[in-house]
Amino acid sequence: MSNKLLYSLARPLLFSLAPEKAHDLTLPALRFAASAGLTNLLPQPAPDPRTVMGLTFPNPVGLAAGLDKDGAYIDGLAALGFGFIEIGTVTPRAQPGNPKPRMFRLPEAQALINRMGFNNGGVDAFVRNVQASRFYQEERGILGLNIGKNADTPIERATDDYLYCLNKVYPYAAYVTVNISSPNTKNLRQLQQASEIDALLSALKMAQSRLADKHGRYVPLVLKIAPDLDDEQIDTIASALLRNRIDGVIATNTTITRDAVQGLTHANETGGLSGAPVRDLSTRVIRSLHQVLQGEIPIIGVGGILSGADASEKMAAGASLIQLYTGLIYRGPELVIECASACASIH
Repeated sequence: MSNKLLYSLARPLLFSLAPEKAHDLTLPALRFAASAGLTNLLPQPAPDPRTVMGLTFPNPVGLAAGLDKDGAYIDGLAALGFGFIEIGTVTPRAQPGNPKPRMFRLPEAQALINRMGFNNGGVDAFVRNVQASRFYQEERGILGLNIGKNADTPIERATDDYLYCLNKVYPYAAYVTVNISSPNTKNLRQLQQASEIDALLSALKMAQSRLADKHGRYVPLVLKIAPDLDDEQIDTIASALLRNRIDGVIATNTTITRDAVQGLTHANETGGLSGAPVRDLSTRVIRSLHQVLQGEIPIIGVGGILSGADASEKMAAGASLIQLYTGLIYRGPELVIECASACASIH
């Protein structure tokens, strides 16, 4: 049975449930299917290796952080054919996130709004889940680990949280993503400002150097940024990335704008908007970054990819790799193969 047919049967049931409930049912089912060997029957993208940040990715289509915050479903997600998987965002201490409901579908716009708030079981449990996965144990692929700050950590102490998580996850990561762009943790996005970003990046870079010596391997550092940036802010961030020799940048996280969904049910819920409405915002940031970075730092493009054509557009704008999230919820696993196929001709 094809990915497309399977998902076409499952989607009406999943969409009849509250979004977070559907999420909480789907991932354990996927984990069970993988452990039982059922996912071995799923079609896979053709090999299309890309070397980015010194790492060789089996294909350029990845899973964005947010779907598996605790790293509890790595093996199930790996069975869907991704060239890499990013899990998290994880914080030093466990935290429940924001009150429910905190995730909303906007089907007419192929979009989601979420205000999850970095709900996770803390970095120690996260690391144990990574270590327990066959994907990690058998070195089956590229695993990105995404780190953040606790909600109750004062913003002026945010660097401490990032350094704490970096120390914990470094030995287990193919790369580490520093998430300073979620709109759902108070004041987090101010870390993108010129007055803040250099101090954070320089501290992380020093820690990376020390950890590389300690563990005998260099793990790339990647910064994840917001789509709601003007050209001056993009220039500021790009300059800081270059100055601090950061290894990569993910563009972008969710948007706080609502222009594209005015009048739709749930459009006025607070949180980050993802899916089709963020597509053009994300692509604009990628294009602007690419012009400033001139290929010196690779860009991972994410935001509103719901088709192979969307994936190609991100690559044409300057992305070296792409990631999926909301598109996976609306299109199912067939989107992975469709995007991989669309990207195959773009190098």
